[in-house]
Amino acid sequence: MTEFNCLFNFNFNMKNIITLRLLLIVAISTSLTGCKKSSRSGNSSRGTGWQINAKEGGFQYNTNFKDQETAPGLVFVEGGTYTMGKVQDDVMHDWNNSPNQQHVQSFYMDETEVTNLMYLEYLDWIKRVYPPTDDNFKKIYAGAVPDTLVWRNRLGYSEMMVENYLRHPAFMNYPVVGVSWIQAVEYANWRSDRVAEKGLQDEGYLKRDSNLTETGDTSADGNFNIDTYVNAPNQSFGSRNEDIAKGGKRKIQTDAEGNEINVYANRETGAIQLKYRLPTESEWEYAALGLAGLRNYNIYKGRKKYPWDGQYSRSGDRKTRGDQLANFKQGKGDYGGIAGWSDDGADITNEVMSYEANDFGIYDMAGNVAEWVADVYRPIVDDQFSDFGYYRGNVYTKNAIGDDGSVRVIGIDEIEYDTLSNGRIVAKGLPGQLVKVAVDSAETYLRTNFDKSNNINYRDGDRASSRSFDDFDDEDSTNKDETREMYNSPLHLVDGDKKEYDDSDDRTSLINDEVRVYKGGSWKDREYWLDPAQRRYYPEDMATDFIGFRCAMSRVGSKSLSKKKKKN
Repeated sequence: MTEFNCLFNFNFNMKNIITLRLLLIVAISTSLTGCKKSSRSGNSSRGTGWQINAKEGGFQYNTNFKDQETAPGLVFVEGGTYTMGKVQDDVMHDWNNSPNQQHVQSFYMDETEVTNLMYLEYLDWIKRVYPPTDDNFKKIYAGAVPDTLVWRNRLGYSEMMVENYLRHPAFMNYPVVGVSWIQAVEYANWRSDRVAEKGLQDEGYLKRDSNLTETGDTSADGNFNIDTYVNAPNQSFGSRNEDIAKGGKRKIQTDAEGNEINVYANRETGAIQLKYRLPTESEWEYAALGLAGLRNYNIYKGRKKYPWDGQYSRSGDRKTRGDQLANFKQGKGDYGGIAGWSDDGADITNEVMSYEANDFGIYDMAGNVAEWVADVYRPIVDDQFSDFGYYRGNVYTKNAIGDDGSVRVIGIDEIEYDTLSNGRIVAKGLPGQLVKVAVDSAETYLRTNFDKSNNINYRDGDRASSRSFDDFDDEDSTNKDETREMYNSPLHLVDGDKKEYDDSDDRTSLINDEVRVYKGGSWKDREYWLDPAQRRYYPEDMATDFIGFRCAMSRVGSKSLSKKKKKN
């Protein structure tokens, strides 16, 4: 009996072990099959089931894209709602800041104002690529250089700033001034292209140092431009294009027929850099207020008069009590305080980051220099029509198409120049950029959201609002000067070297379609203008010694950088 029981137990245990092994094998196989299916589902279309990013070709898309990277110099600003135009001290009573509720999408903003060093890098590139000694290019560099004569004062000595402020290393990290709105926009465009070009080199789409020729410099006929690269990548670098595109680190794939499928990056790859631009007025004001630190669930606690907490311009912190929190004019003849203990540490502009950042981590949103924003100025904000991402100044364009059906790229011999109202000459486009034209009926026909290219005067300043409007007048209503009948602004004429002043005495306004909003107080302004809701305007082609700028960039994808956890 003992031997039988042992044999029985041995056989029983062996069966159990075999059964357990079989079950384990089945479980592992099921697990592996599940993983394989899961892996496939990540690269197959939920709409059709076909594979995405297959080596044999077909639909190619970056399904592994995680999040937008913060571009150089920027900080993230999470969007939300706020009251735009809420001025606490509106002593002018000019109805220029009627409070209205707005929602701003998430975006990125320059941590500091654009500095002299940052702008000099731009000027250096312009001079190397378009040498002023070349008759074909000499006006390009002249049109980009800031107006240093803005420092001159009829009854004050300021030649030191005229000669040194822009270029001397002592002012390296001071905000650039003497830059018009037009120049600021061109700087943002140039910055966009340079950052995007470096990004594509890092991603392996472009040959390392492709921005340089064999002689060690960029050529005028082979510049990188984002729009050109996206729409006509084979024309991005002129005759050097094929060597640059195929010389990158990225391994070029071929489909089943042997065609190359990933030579160039496109929007679907996620490798195309978004563009730098000027912030809209609503974005700038929202970023300056920095209300994120004063919220209680979905309600803002208290009111902020400045980018910092409190109702005063001096610090209440125990360690820095009494220190000024911004650079502004203290009073008549007082730009910095008594020598030995300065109120704000500056007499003109000050080095960026000299004062504390606001709750978004952005510096100098009050004082130092006022800043250009993108908007065309109007006395009111039309919140009745738009309360989401408000901006006035949209002029919609599209790519010009040549006779062969391809986009038109500006050549070296095709540079066109524009004469501004102050007589200054600027290039309308640079070689390597796409030719742009106004949108036409092909884009506007039967649309409800827009019906013409130039929308600057939408619901304000248009011909239909003027007293001289004629219902039976067939004249084209897209004339950019149509606002003059509404605001009656001066019209100075420039014809070559001949300049004609508009000295009529019946003008009632300085407003037209070429004046832009600038925000924030400056070293030259009293405390009244430090309120982020304050707004003023200046001609877009003129510059001063107290207006600078900073860039912004749109946010793609999620509203926030991290997923929020629900509370309670």
